[in-house]
Amino acid sequence: MNEPPTIPSLPVKLSWKNEPVEWSVEKGGRMRIVAGAKTDWFIDPAGGSSHCNAPVALFAPSETTFLLSARVAVDFAATYDAGVLFAHAGDTNWAKLCFEYSPRHQPMIVSVVTRGVSDDCNSAVVGEAPVCLRLSRRGRAFAFHFSLDGRSWELVRHFSLGETGTPSIGFSAQSPTGERCAATFSEIEYLPGRTVDLRSGE
Repeated sequence: MNEPPTIPSLPVKLSWKNEPVEWSVEKGGRMRIVAGAKTDWFIDPAGGSSHCNAPVALFAPSETTFLLSARVAVDFAATYDAGVLFAHAGDTNWAKLCFEYSPRHQPMIVSVVTRGVSDDCNSAVVGEAPVCLRLSRRGRAFAFHFSLDGRSWELVRHFSLGETGTPSIGFSAQSPTGERCAATFSEIEYLPGRTVDLRSGE
């Protein structure tokens, strides 16, 4: 469990921010993360409970312009189970793009940006088939996109985490109301120096 995950398409090894229940990396770089019970990243803007205990596999890019994408499949069981792309600049300064199970038991695209407290937004209901998630950075600005086919991308969120220096990015699974959740990340791609048009996703 203590050995860091190595993904061939990433420039460095990943390291864990919170250990998962289990994880594996298959030949070709397909990674599976299993989150335990009552795991999440969320700081309630109403002043309620806050959590930062879901497992996240992270690396720190040396570039300030890049794209990180993956095809994400989730074994949905409980409300808010999710597979996640994550940007982490501190435990109160982070953002996540989720393929998440809604309270209506519908797979959705959800984003959360946290700068002190969390700003949570549901974006689109999608099918249970794997979806493609993408995180991009250009200087101070980040963007989240999703795609059903890996070719046509939809903008979810355009935001900043402030003067973050070198934030870490990576992959997470969560199960805020359940007993466990497994998320699988395949077709992982990291493209340094690449930018996209925010609105078209191209």
